[in-house]
Amino acid sequence: MSSMERKHQKNTLFFLNPDTRRKTSAEIVTEARRSLRTLHTQRPFTPRDNHRYLFGETSSRTHDGRPPSTFSLYARNFETPDSRPGSGTRLSPLEHKPLLAVAQDVDPDPVSPKPLPKPPSDPLEPKTGVAGARARLLRVGSLTTLPPVARPEGPPFAANTALTRRGMDSTRPLKVGGGIWHQDVSSRSFKSLMECVSSDSSLEQRKLSVKERGRTVPYTEPTKDKKRYKDRGGHSKHAPCKINSESGPGRPDVVDSFIKPDEGTGPLARTELGTGFHLGNGGRPTSQEDESTVWNVKIVPLLKDLESVAAGESVNVVDLLCDACDRLHGALAEQGMLGRRCSRRSVLLRTLFRLIDLDSAQLNLHLAKLTLALSVSGNNLLNICKLIFKISRSESNDILFQNNSIIDSLLNVLRLEDVFLSGEAVLYCVGTLKFLSGNIALLRLLLAKDFVAVATVLLQKLHPLAQPDQSQFTIAGHILMQLTATLRNLADLSESRPLFVSHGTLTELCQVLRCYQGDQDVCTNVARVFSKLSSYTDCCLALAQIPGCCSLFIEMLSKHQRKQDLVLRLLFTLGNLTSQSDETRELLFAARGCMSILLGLYRLYGRRREPREPREPPAPHTPPVREPSDPSDPDPLPMGLQETEDVLVKLVRVVANMSIHPTVGPALAANTQLVDYLLDTLEFRSIQESEELLVNVAATINNLSFYQEDGSVVRERGLTVAKLVLKLLLSSSTDAILEATRVFGNLSQSSEVRQFILCNKVHRFVVTLLDSKSPEVCFSACGVLTNLALDPSSRTTLTQEGTHTKLADCLRDFGPVDWQLAGLVCRTLWNITEDSGTKTKTEPPCMLDHQEKEALQEVLTLYLDKEEALQWTAGDAMSDFHRACWEMEFLPVAQRLRSRIKSQVD
Repeated sequence: MSSMERKHQKNTLFFLNPDTRRKTSAEIVTEARRSLRTLHTQRPFTPRDNHRYLFGETSSRTHDGRPPSTFSLYARNFETPDSRPGSGTRLSPLEHKPLLAVAQDVDPDPVSPKPLPKPPSDPLEPKTGVAGARARLLRVGSLTTLPPVARPEGPPFAANTALTRRGMDSTRPLKVGGGIWHQDVSSRSFKSLMECVSSDSSLEQRKLSVKERGRTVPYTEPTKDKKRYKDRGGHSKHAPCKINSESGPGRPDVVDSFIKPDEGTGPLARTELGTGFHLGNGGRPTSQEDESTVWNVKIVPLLKDLESVAAGESVNVVDLLCDACDRLHGALAEQGMLGRRCSRRSVLLRTLFRLIDLDSAQLNLHLAKLTLALSVSGNNLLNICKLIFKISRSESNDILFQNNSIIDSLLNVLRLEDVFLSGEAVLYCVGTLKFLSGNIALLRLLLAKDFVAVATVLLQKLHPLAQPDQSQFTIAGHILMQLTATLRNLADLSESRPLFVSHGTLTELCQVLRCYQGDQDVCTNVARVFSKLSSYTDCCLALAQIPGCCSLFIEMLSKHQRKQDLVLRLLFTLGNLTSQSDETRELLFAARGCMSILLGLYRLYGRRREPREPREPPAPHTPPVREPSDPSDPDPLPMGLQETEDVLVKLVRVVANMSIHPTVGPALAANTQLVDYLLDTLEFRSIQESEELLVNVAATINNLSFYQEDGSVVRERGLTVAKLVLKLLLSSSTDAILEATRVFGNLSQSSEVRQFILCNKVHRFVVTLLDSKSPEVCFSACGVLTNLALDPSSRTTLTQEGTHTKLADCLRDFGPVDWQLAGLVCRTLWNITEDSGTKTKTEPPCMLDHQEKEALQEVLTLYLDKEEALQWTAGDAMSDFHRACWEMEFLPVAQRLRSRIKSQVD
């Protein structure tokens, strides 16, 4: 083999392999090690919000019009269910008339309604209090009496006292176990109320019930195919008892005046109900009389227990009330009376609401769980969700949620409630789960209850409300802010990552970004989820496969350039995506405006807030950095050096990873503005304050210098790059030294750069690196020395520095465990021991002495024995890789080197 052929072979060590055949694993690893590499960096830190607010202190939302995080709730805030009729007959508002005629039972058709009062424009707007529009409706025409409805059969009815509207509205405190219990009924104690509801055999009691429900409410006309049913005292023989199917979407504030027909047996479960009742196994009674019996035998005693415990002076009154609530919940579930299927449900709710004023977090959670199991809606559902939210704001109450199944009830609200009708209730429900997800035990509990799947379905339900012209667009954005914050916390758990992939949550989150690009809070939360999940291969690949993902991220970067925390996480995610997939590198580069947006970010975050001093002497290159006085220059960002450098580190990493693609790399190397920004960073940043940034910049320049096409700016400015990289080589940072050595390995292919290295004594430092205990540092140093040894004059200089001795030691130390490094050492020795044939009398010999030749020949002979050479890595998991490296990287050049050394010794 001629000397020119050998030189050409050595010179191709740092050139792109044009071979298009499929490479082996050894070739792939070798090529990556020698030239192009992806960069890694730390994931941005997610700050913990120590204050539990619906909207944090850093929220970009204005305070006007957003739902509050602090409020007070009392029993009077909940609507009294018996203040409106519970039957299928709807009463129209009175127009200054004291009485309202009742339709005859023989008439199967619904009563023709009076004109409806105009409903509020937005049922989901926050209530201003009990004295609002709803209270004005209730004052229109309260009824004092109604004509009795004859019951076909049953015992005579007992008389009782009717409640007037004035009596219903008045309150008086009642002492209960050291607390105050506000009772809304002015002239009747809780005990008498229990005695009243325990029997339904009195005609006068039925009159009382009618009077109590006599407040005027908005009228909703029933459908023609639905039959009216009467109050709980009985129903007409001409009108069979049937659950009302009017769900009342136009009346979200009414609780008991409409009943959904699809309520199931479990809490908040919905099934189709018929008119027949079934006992046993959680079924309902088979008739009205059977239900009355169950009520009197099973339920009334439990309600009396609640009354007696609440009126007592026991020390542990809260624990006793919680136990009574649990027993009541169990009895209702056993008899199939949960949901809206109990005709006396209004009495239950009224009893539970009265206990809220005891102001016990533990008791209120039990009350809330039972209330949600009774399928409240409208204002009561909102207030119950706000009550749970208020309890969850204190971290000391987290233990109560661990010992209570209230989380199941909240998840059922998210599954079943209509976001359009109950948006604010859903908001407080999700806000509660966000607070709880800050507790690691409750976070794992949410994961075990499949919250990821529930959240994904809720995201899909929110998509139709994502149009700005939608009336619920704002409340949907508030819900998404809480929901994405909860998902952000869940993403920390390794067990959650497969669920994000399998449930398609990543796709839904991308859709959220598209629909809410202007909402910085939502976008930041989604970006935090992506930055966490994309650090893992399975999630990263799944995210990369979402159509339009890269283009979406570029659009977000363009829209929120000054939102540092959002930009930081989007760039980190893009860096992860481009580190895994060659296809993603190409798609990102081809995205519309990609490079212009990335370079705009580099310019924005690369600027110093203070003007830089003039450079003396001026640098050989001329970076296009305008002075601060330039009116077209963007204003400096109001943030510290660390925040801006964090963005630059992630941005440079994206560019370095993109440059690995064989098509994208040459285009980036030919981008003058990009190279100018990189060189400007090297020149004006110090290794002491910006080590990670300078290391990443050097690695990016190393990748770009791999491409030696004619249009490469790095190739044209090789000498300038070498001068700027030299300060990294002379620093105390191991990472900076390693990256600088790699850059010199590529740049030293140029004779101009090789001359610069010898003139500035850089080769001495490189030779010293051979004493390093790091194989990577030795590998990079050998790359520089291999190129330097191409020149005859350089061989002499390297021999005088004792390079061949250090190379022999390096071969002896690292050969058995790193055959790539051993092969490169042999290539370097081959170049150094090359006889140019032009040696003069004054030129010292560049050959090894006799003893060094014999030692080197002995080591080569040992390593060329396949069995001896591979015995050190026989049990290694990468034994096949080591064998391939020995055969392809070490064996060919080592055989030729041994032949040369042997001929010289002989």
